Amino acid sequence: MKKPFVSKEQVETITKSYPTPFYLYDEKGIIDNAKAVYEAFSWNKGFREYFAVKATPNPVLMDILGKIGCGFDCSSQTELMLSEAIGAKGSDIMFSSNDTPAEEYKYADKIGAIINLDDYTHIDFLEETIGKIPETISCRYNPGGVFQMSNGIMDNPGDSKYGMTKEQLFDAFKVLKAKGAKRFGIHAFLASNTVTNEYYPLLAGQLFELAVELQKETDCKIAFINLSGGVGIPYKPDQEPNDIRKIGEGVREQFEKILVPAGMGDVSIYTEMGRFMMGPYGALVTKAIHEKHIYKEYIGVDACAVNLMRPAMYGAYHHITVLGKENEPLDQVYDVTGSLCENNDKFAIERKLPKIEMGDYLFIHDAGAHGFSMGYNYNGKLKCAELLLKEDGSVQMIRRAETPRDYFSTLDCLDSFGKLDQILKNEGI
Repeated sequence: MKKPFVSKEQVETITKSYPTPFYLYDEKGIIDNAKAVYEAFSWNKGFREYFAVKATPNPVLMDILGKIGCGFDCSSQTELMLSEAIGAKGSDIMFSSNDTPAEEYKYADKIGAIINLDDYTHIDFLEETIGKIPETISCRYNPGGVFQMSNGIMDNPGDSKYGMTKEQLFDAFKVLKAKGAKRFGIHAFLASNTVTNEYYPLLAGQLFELAVELQKETDCKIAFINLSGGVGIPYKPDQEPNDIRKIGEGVREQFEKILVPAGMGDVSIYTEMGRFMMGPYGALVTKAIHEKHIYKEYIGVDACAVNLMRPAMYGAYHHITVLGKENEPLDQVYDVTGSLCENNDKFAIERKLPKIEMGDYLFIHDAGAHGFSMGYNYNGKLKCAELLLKEDGSVQMIRRAETPRDYFSTLDCLDSFGKLDQILKNEGI
């Protein structure tokens, strides 16, 4: 049974200052989880978690992780800027992008970020762009084929646009070394949102064997191996969550079995988790504002897919708790919908829930990663606020809700439509 990290009474107090919908993040949960990750990999002296900024690009939340020791994995120039703004610098930042514009490589080099090359052709492109090859460089590996584990969880790297083939990787290391690179990293991402303790150790074993072969054949110093993300969270209440300590121990066993005998016991292990670091510690809080009784029973809420698009885009499951009714029977069946002019704008389909009355607050779980960050403005809808539930019980607004003036602010022709500006002023916006 999933339990909200906030009560109905707390939300009623919060809404006196901040109307629904809003994202709410649990500071204590974020801190405790990050500390557990570092404890799980404490056996590796160089270990570092590079939080995937794309999952939750809010500087307040990033700063919480940074104070625990996390670096930041960035995929764009704005994410690099965000990381730099909170004090990250140099090797605190990993730049893992693809189809990368020249100006983004220039910016990454300017701030000293570790560049993780996605493709063999990017070697010459990077050198032409910044005039050199950095002494520390990483390459992304794609083994191709199908990746499968004993419990049936699998993905299809061969159908992925990311990374280099094994042959390209070996050639890349040789070329990069000839061009001045001295410290090398290997990066790979083979499966998404795995809810099993098996994934990281299995991936680590493959990458460790590859690293031994690479260093032997190319004489390149492998300084770090980045296991990337892929460690998931249990979106459904009947799923068993990952045990990060067991995962860390599994990686350690592979490390001692493969790397240590090869004289590579000084290799640093990196991770770049987003979902595992932040997902369970953020929720979308919304209010029931309409009910509809036609061929099905509908509950309309004041949030929509603009606020959380995963259910509409992927058919993803997010558990819903009706605050204050946690112990009531699940004797109703609803589609929980938003107000977009799209029939897939549904947070739940035929979901068993307690009787919902207008004004009830719905806590949509596990929205702390790839939630707010994937928002958009279709139908002229506006993004909601982000709030932080601090360890002392107080609430801090860490991003205000958008206003119509924000929505119109990028219109270069706004001056030509004085009436629009007057409308905004009339509305006090």
